[in-house]
Parts: sequence; structure tokens; C-alpha cells
Amino acid sequence: MSTESPVSAPATAAAVSTDAAARQRERIDGLLSRAPARGSGVLRSADGETLGYEVGASFLPVAKAGLDSAPPLAAVMVTHYLVDSPASASASALASPPARALRPVCFAFNGGPGAASMWLQFGALGPKRVVVPDDGSAAAAPFSVVDNPLSWLAHFDLVFVDPPHTGWSAAVDGDERKRLLSVDGDVEALAAVVRLWLTRHRRWGAPVFLAGESYGTTRVAAMADALQADGVQVDGVILVSCAMSLQTLVFAPGNHLPHALLLPALAGVSQYHGLLKGTLAASPQAARAAAEAFVGDDYLGALHAGARLAPARRTRVARRIAELTGLSRTLIEQRDLRIDDQDYFFEALRSRGRIVGRLDARATAPMAARRTREWEFDPGIEAIAPAYASAGLAWYADTLGLTIDARYALLSMDVHKQWDWNRGDARGNGYTDTTPDLARALRRNPLMKVLVASGLYDLGTPYSASDWTLAQLDVPADVRTRITHHTYDAGHMMYTREADLRRLKRDVEVWLAAPAGGAA
Repeated sequence: MSTESPVSAPATAAAVSTDAAARQRERIDGLLSRAPARGSGVLRSADGETLGYEVGASFLPVAKAGLDSAPPLAAVMVTHYLVDSPASASASALASPPARALRPVCFAFNGGPGAASMWLQFGALGPKRVVVPDDGSAAAAPFSVVDNPLSWLAHFDLVFVDPPHTGWSAAVDGDERKRLLSVDGDVEALAAVVRLWLTRHRRWGAPVFLAGESYGTTRVAAMADALQADGVQVDGVILVSCAMSLQTLVFAPGNHLPHALLLPALAGVSQYHGLLKGTLAASPQAARAAAEAFVGDDYLGALHAGARLAPARRTRVARRIAELTGLSRTLIEQRDLRIDDQDYFFEALRSRGRIVGRLDARATAPMAARRTREWEFDPGIEAIAPAYASAGLAWYADTLGLTIDARYALLSMDVHKQWDWNRGDARGNGYTDTTPDLARALRRNPLMKVLVASGLYDLGTPYSASDWTLAQLDVPADVRTRITHHTYDAGHMMYTREADLRRLKRDVEVWLAAPAGGAA
């Protein structure tokens, strides 16, 4: 018989919880008390311009809404690159020389949710980048960062933000943690980080831009409206691999959109892997164009008809999907004409014993010997994640002397699993959609413009889903002229392919130069 008191077990659990909360509070306070890490560098841009810059990393507090004096809920790490003032190249950021104070600032966020900003920082935007193979294959060690003459630093000062629970950023546990792990709570916290950074660096009045990748686009679309409502004018929003409307991406019963919007991307990927025949095999452009026409002319109507679809038409639709994807007609008919991403990942190259990558479908990996359909990893991300993590952490240590014993969460699946997708007071279970926020921001600010970049071999946020999402924005025709959409011949992180990195930089430059009323 146990002699343990009936209340001892719960009391012990409560004590453990209290100790864990205290340790987390100690960690947050420790991060916030760290002195900013600083260094300097020189960028020689592709245009021949030489720019000296300060680089720094620091932790900013996130306070509970309306209670700035309360203990912070989180310590959020930001890494900045600030071009030196010609008048005082050695001046610190806090001195805020006039030339620097008026220079545009771009705040950059990655996605997930649960991804740190190292991807954009060392992939495309920053003055240093990690080099990985152009074709989506695995990068080989040793990993390092190299100069990036195509950096966006030529156009903006850059601020990379690691949201709570990503990178080395830390947050409290309990109900407040749940708030931070939600669409609206995340927007609220990161808008506060932007405002605080502008205050501490005396940059109020400078043009402000937001850049997001993947879920980062979900995030910054809403942040643009939230910041403008709070007095921060946002001059431009850059959306890389757009995911503003989850209804276009989530395969669920009764939701036909993702099946239709994925098909053009599947056609291009199938052509790439040699699965198509006849005129469809001639080029990825021909395959995608044929799929786009089929979706608009026939496929959407067939999906809408459901069981009412005539047998002859069902057969014709199944045959065409098979032609466009290289998948078997039997599989398509078994799936009731509704091929989803998992079907494609495992079945497209099953005869070769390979699975297809999600974020970069040019990448493939061996199937398990049992040829199961268990999604254990994404070949498209596994090929490059070690390079970014290893080279990025080495750069923080070598350049800034920043070493933290805690694990750096490059991509936290724990955050992704716990994310609360509900929005607003109603707390409904509809698909997360921040397009109304972006549309409202565009309507309220006549100077704001939007640039969207999509990878043609991205099956996580397909280009055609982004195109459809932008077409549904609730804005009049004159406002729509401020939206520009470009596509690139790579995957989700199209900037890993050097030719597309160059194109993206040029497209950003042209977009910035265009007037707000007629974006390029």
C-alpha cells in the first residue's frame, strides 16, 4: 500500500510546473538583458555600388497588450543590417544620422508557422548568403556563407525577425503562450516588435516595407493593416510563396479549390520529371497552360457537379487529368477525380521508387523499401536545411560573437502543431484568410503596393493558387494596378536558384521604381 499523501502527486506536478515557468521567465529575462551584438561589413552590390553597413542582433520584449509595464511575454530576436551614413560611417545605429533615419526599412519574416528568419536572411535579402545547388539537390558540407551582391540592402535597411518560439526567441508558457501561437496573437506581437524597433532606432518617419515568405505572407498581410491602423504607414508588402488564403491549400472534404488550383503546378512538375507525352511534354509552359485551360473550362465544373456528373464526362475528365499529371487513370477514378498533394508525392514516381518534394518538387528522395505512403520528411527542404542551419549559426558566432547554448529552432514543428488558426471574436473554424486585411490595407493607403513571387515548382503554395487568391482580393480595379505577381523556375525558396535570385532582385528593383498607381 502506498503511504503517499493523496495531495502529494498534484502538489508535485504543480511544483514542477511552477519551476518550469520560473526557469522560462529566467531565460526570457536573461535574453533581454544581453547587450546587443554588433559587427560591420562591406557589400559590393551587383550594380557596382559599395555599401558599408552595421550588423547587429538583439532581443526585444513583447509586452501583454495594453500592459507595457508588465513582465514581458517574450524575448524576440531581431537581426539588422543598417547602411552607414555617408556623413558618419562609424556612427552607431542609435545615433541615427539623418541619412540613415530616412532610409527605407524592410522587416522580413519567414513562415511555418514556426520558422525562423534565417531562410530569407541568408537566402536572398541579406548581404551574405548560403550557396546550395541550383537544381534542388542536397547541399554538401562544408557549409559557409558568401558575399551576396544581389542583396536587397541596396534598397532597404533590413530587419529580420524571429517570432516567439523560433530561432533563439523565447516566450512564456500557459495561456499567454497560446495567444502567441495564434494568427491574431502573432500579428499583435510582431506589430509591437516593429513599432518598438522603429522607436529604439529612431526610424519613425522612414518608409516601411514588410516582406514575408509562406506563412510569413499570411502574417504580413494582416500586419500591414494592423500597423497602418496604429499609425505606421506601410509603403509596400512583398509576398514570397503566398499563403494568405488557406482554403486554397488545405485538402479537406467539400473543399474543391486546392484540387483545381494544384493541377497546373502538377502538370509542370510532371513535365520536369518526364511523365508527360505528346505536346504536353514539349515544355513546362505548354503543360501548365493546358492544365490552366482545363481547370477553367472543365475541371472546376466537374468537381462542382460531384455525383451528378455524367459517366461519359467523368471518364473524359479522368483521362485528361491522367494526361496532365502522368498518374494512372485508375488512381484518379479511385480518388473521385480529386488528386491531392499526398497522392502526387507518393504516386507520381512510385515506379522509380522515389517520392517528390513538396516545397521544391524538382527534388526527390528514395521511398521506404515497403513503398509506404508515410510522409516522414520533405526532400525539398531536407536538401538545404542543414546548410542554412550550420552556416547561419557559424556566422552568428564568428561575425557577431553570438553563441547561445539553447537550440536554435530553424523550423519548429511543435509550434506548427500547436498553432491556433481561428481568428476574430467569433473564434470560428473557417479557413484562415488574411486577404481581407491586405485588401483593407490597400484601400486605406493609396501609396501602398504589393509584389508577389511564386516558384513554379512549389507544391506547398502553388503559383496558380496564389494567382487565384490575388484575383479574389476585394479591391476595385484601380487599386488592383498596385499588385504585381511574378513566377520563377524553382521551388518555394526560388532564390536558392541563382538565376531566379538575380531575377527576383531585378523585379524588386523595378517594382520599387514604379509609381504606386502603376506597379511593374
